Amino acid sequence: MSQKKSSENFKVPMRRCIGCMESRPKSELQRIAYYEGKLTVDHSGRAKGRGVYLCDRPECVELARKKNALQRNFKTNFDNAELDDIFKELKHVE
Repeated sequence: MSQKKSSENFKVPMRRCIGCMESRPKSELQRIAYYEGKLTVDHSGRAKGRGVYLCDRPECVELARKKNALQRNFKTNFDNAELDDIFKELKHVE
């Protein structure tokens, strides 16, 4: 006997924002992926590589930038131009 799976039985995947450190549903956050030395905003949520999540709120984006959250989470030093591109893209996604 197999049980039918309904949408009521599924857990909502939760992720923590690297800016405000609040846990939120994955669908409410933007993923930033780091793979083979390249940092990208992952719009699909399925890009290869290690990923971190960030709220869409402008104050979270600024807080993550001030705290050097990307460098700390990926344990890599990025140049300022690459970080500027990522944060600009995040601001336009809102």
